[in-house]
Formats: sequence, C-alpha cells, structure tokens
Amino acid sequence: PHAHSQIDPIRQPSPSTKIMKLSLAAVVASSAALIGSANAFTAPLGGSGAFVARSSLSVRSTSAGTHRPINKHNNHHAASSATSLSMSIKDVTSNAEEKMGKSVDSVKQNLQTVRTGRANANILDRVMVEYYGAPTPLNQLATVSVPSSQQLQIDPYDKSATAEIEKAIIESGIGLTPNNDGDVIRINIPSLTEDRRKELLKQCKEIGEEGKVAVRNVRRDGVDKIKKLEKKSEVGKDEMADGLDSMQALTDKHGKEIDDVVSAKEKEVMTV
Repeated sequence: PHAHSQIDPIRQPSPSTKIMKLSLAAVVASSAALIGSANAFTAPLGGSGAFVARSSLSVRSTSAGTHRPINKHNNHHAASSATSLSMSIKDVTSNAEEKMGKSVDSVKQNLQTVRTGRANANILDRVMVEYYGAPTPLNQLATVSVPSSQQLQIDPYDKSATAEIEKAIIESGIGLTPNNDGDVIRINIPSLTEDRRKELLKQCKEIGEEGKVAVRNVRRDGVDKIKKLEKKSEVGKDEMADGLDSMQALTDKHGKEIDDVVSAKEKEVMTV
C-alpha cells in the first residue's frame, strides 16, 4: 500500500554527481566570462590582422536585423578631413609664393655678379676654386675688399691657394685679369667699352628670363595641383577658379619684381 511513496534509487542523483555538475557549470561560466572580457578589449579590424579596442566601437542594427561595428571616430575623422581639404588651395598658393620669392632672390644674386665700370666684390661670388680637389667658392677662401673704385683685392686665408685662386678667376669668364704678387691678388677694373656694355646688358636679360621661367614653372605646378583637387571633388569649381586667379596674380607680381631688378641693373651697366 505504500509503494507509491518509494523513491527509485536509480533516478536519485548521488551527492558526488551534484558536485560534478556544479563544478562543470562553474568552469563553463568562467570560460564565457574570459571570452567576453577578451572580446570587450580587442576586435579584428577588417582583413588586415590588426586589432582595435572595442571601446571605440558601437553597434548599429542593419535592415537584416544583424549588427555590425561602426567606428565612433568616423565623424571626427571626416570633420578633420574637411578642414584639411579646405586648406589645400591655400597651402598650394602659399608654397608657390615662397618658391617664386626664392626665384626672385636668385635673380638678384646672379645680377650682382655682372660687373659694371666700378669695382664690386660681388662679381667674384660665382668664382669656384679647385681647393684640395673640391670646388669651393672663392669668398670662402679669401677676403675680398674694394680699396678703390677701380680695383679689387683678394687676400687668401691659405697663401698656398693663391695660385689656384688666380687660375679660377682667369677661367671664370668674367673678363678680368688678376695680378698675383704671391701674397694678395689685385684686379684692376677697366672702363667698359660700348661693345662690352651691350654684352653685359644681354647677360642681364638672360638672367632675368631664367628667373621668369622658374616662376612660370612654379605657377604651372600649382595650377596642376589645384585642378587635381577639383577633379577629385575635394574643392568646388568656384574655389578652383579663385585658386587659379591667385596663382596668376602671384606670377604677375613676381614677374614684375624680376623686370624691376633687371632694369635697375641695366641702368647701372650703362652708367659711364
């Protein structure tokens, strides 16, 4: 009569079985926690094998109900890119202006080497001396002074280089004859003949034209860069037009500067 109250010993779990099940559950829970923790810190970025912190990722639902990570820094990066793009044309024109200015400076320096009827130490600036096997500017090897309006004096730091300096002056093509006394070198500046003045005027024009070609080359490079920005849709057509106008204005400005310095030198050459 009490059979229904008896418990089947086969179905009754033993204490050791309970302990094993609890231990297994604890191991599974710990493993899941570790995996979740690792995933919370790193996640593969695309197919590059690189990893990024998940703290920088958020999740967006797609139309299919799945989720994919979205970098929160995208908006900031886009804003930074927009700022840099808005400065691109300005950077191009600023760089062009700097290069054009250097072209003008080069013209001025080269014109100083064109001699006139008066002594000028700058006419020796482009004379290169073979000093211990290395081409060296004369003005690094000697002191050049102007003792009178018709004479230059070269005083070498190393007296053993006097002969090499004399040779370099003769071969430089400046049309002057040095007098070497073994200690210093003196150069008498003769009055310019009419034919010689014409040659020097031609030389001035050539130096000026070289400078203007350099300026135009800078303009061409700048124009190409600006057009590429518009082609890539990084700037609008109006911005491109403004940039091209700026490039032309810079070209005109520096071209006029070159014309002015050449004209001033020509007047100096023609002054008797």
